[in-house]
Amino acid sequence: MPRYILRNKNKIALMSGVLIALGFLSKWTMGNQVLFEGALIMAALFGVAPVALQAYQALRVKVVSIDVLVTIAVLGAFFIRNFEEAAIVTFLFLFGAFLEQRTLNKTRSAIKALTELAPESALKRQEDGAFVEVEVDEVAVGDVLLVKTGAKIPVDGHVVAGEGSVNEASITGESLPVAKEKGSKVYAGTILDNGTIQVVADRVGEDTTFGKIIELVEEAQDSKSVAERFIDRFAKYYTPAVLVLALIVWLFSRRLELAITILVLGCPGALVIGVPVSNVAGIGNGAKHGVLLKGSEVVSALSRVQTMVFDKTGTLTVGKPVVAETEYYGDNIEEVLGYLASVERESDHPLAKAVLEAIGATEFWPVEATEVVKGAGIVARVNGHRIAVGNVALMEREKVELSAKARADVARFEKNGNSLVLTAVNGELKVLLGVRDRIRPGVQADLRRLKKLGVENLVMLSGDNQGTVDAVSRELGLTEAHGHMLPEEKAAYIKRLIEEEGQVVAFVGDGVNDSPSLALAHIGIAMGGGTDVAIETSDVVLMNSDFSRLPHALGLAKAIVRNMKQNIFLAVGVVFVLLAGLLFSDWVNMSVGMLVHEGSILAVIFNGMRLLRYRLSS
Repeated sequence: MPRYILRNKNKIALMSGVLIALGFLSKWTMGNQVLFEGALIMAALFGVAPVALQAYQALRVKVVSIDVLVTIAVLGAFFIRNFEEAAIVTFLFLFGAFLEQRTLNKTRSAIKALTELAPESALKRQEDGAFVEVEVDEVAVGDVLLVKTGAKIPVDGHVVAGEGSVNEASITGESLPVAKEKGSKVYAGTILDNGTIQVVADRVGEDTTFGKIIELVEEAQDSKSVAERFIDRFAKYYTPAVLVLALIVWLFSRRLELAITILVLGCPGALVIGVPVSNVAGIGNGAKHGVLLKGSEVVSALSRVQTMVFDKTGTLTVGKPVVAETEYYGDNIEEVLGYLASVERESDHPLAKAVLEAIGATEFWPVEATEVVKGAGIVARVNGHRIAVGNVALMEREKVELSAKARADVARFEKNGNSLVLTAVNGELKVLLGVRDRIRPGVQADLRRLKKLGVENLVMLSGDNQGTVDAVSRELGLTEAHGHMLPEEKAAYIKRLIEEEGQVVAFVGDGVNDSPSLALAHIGIAMGGGTDVAIETSDVVLMNSDFSRLPHALGLAKAIVRNMKQNIFLAVGVVFVLLAGLLFSDWVNMSVGMLVHEGSILAVIFNGMRLLRYRLSS
């Protein structure tokens, strides 16, 4: 019976409301006091049943809940034969709980949208080569799956046949389709907009990036911030305090109705629910926009960040070197570029790839007698010529004389943050290339937004040479920049900022070689790209390594904290005004108090729901 009553709370609320309406209708139309009171008594009895059951369950675990206060208030109203108050209070309490649950469900819409994107089936290749639809749980690592236009990709994997474009919004928050071809990575939960592809499963089920996102967001919703834990403790003592206050008021005034009304008005419902709803809505917004916030504590710490420390490569820069500056000396440059390309084709160094990409289509020559000079470059014979490709140290070793102009060019290239690639033919300098990593598009604007959001210091730490680091720092307008730093030196720098300078520090890195710094900082922010390491080692993940999500994450964290404070102020303010109105005026009674009380609960919920629509203004 108790379970039946609690399962049908909403129907009981409806029945109670109908009885109240019938009671007042009979009084106003027929003047029938007996029917009026009978309808209200039935409404109150129906309404108090689920409330009293919840109160009993709370008392069994030694918790004096809001339901206990309402139950005592209704019993008191019966005792003084105020059936109208008893009926209206229980109806408003049940109706408020219904509206509260309905609106709270809306705040979880972003998470629901994520879980609904989870694929349920897959077309799996059988031994005879045919593709058969199976449950996604039956797919194992190494299986080959067929994905058709409009279908959800069921696993993390890579394309082995076909091509198409994929909507990766569920992973990155970016709705623009991404082209996929043989060798491309794909993620579970994303949608193939057009084309047909075959995918080999690399990760399945909960191990997929999508599965981990859902798991982390759900964990984040269940976690509690300092504010929530304080409010839980506050409510634990506050509710009995209201009971004591009501008892004292009754003892001194002998006005039972006043004491009962204090019980109703003192219910801390809006206070208890105000902070969680802000967190749930805010974390849901982050998930929708490609920002993974791992819990309420993370939100609180992120909102207070004073210093942001960045790794350079792959964070502020793209992580792919390109030839940025070029100088040629002498004649036959096209032929020399062919020699250079022939030598670089033998190397797998990142600078070699950048040089080959810059040269483009050219004539290649056989390369002979290759000698790799550690830390300097390569010397080889190409088409009968001695070719030296490397840095200034290699040129000195090969006794290549640099003219005044060449030396000035070298100094200028280094000042601009380039790594140098010099090419000499038979002891004569022919080509000087400056190779550097490109700054991510839009990073300057994003850093300005971080400053506007209150970040005081923007610091870059890198293993690159100081000249390269300084050049990037100047271009981006950073507060500090330090080069030649190993991972342990970066971690020591973070530790000094926290322990000696008392800064609230966030570290932004790629989540792989910077894990010590990510762990030491108050907030570790990973340029995730959907990788396992990034998701598991950091506090905040910017999916798809999208730097522009960082200002959104910081702005969202600050908005969540502001929203929490607004809800706390609103909840406490309403209780204060109601109690003051009750004690010092005659406009507040039990029904009005309960109406305003339930209204305050809805107000904090709707205020929290505004975070679902949050977007950082430019």
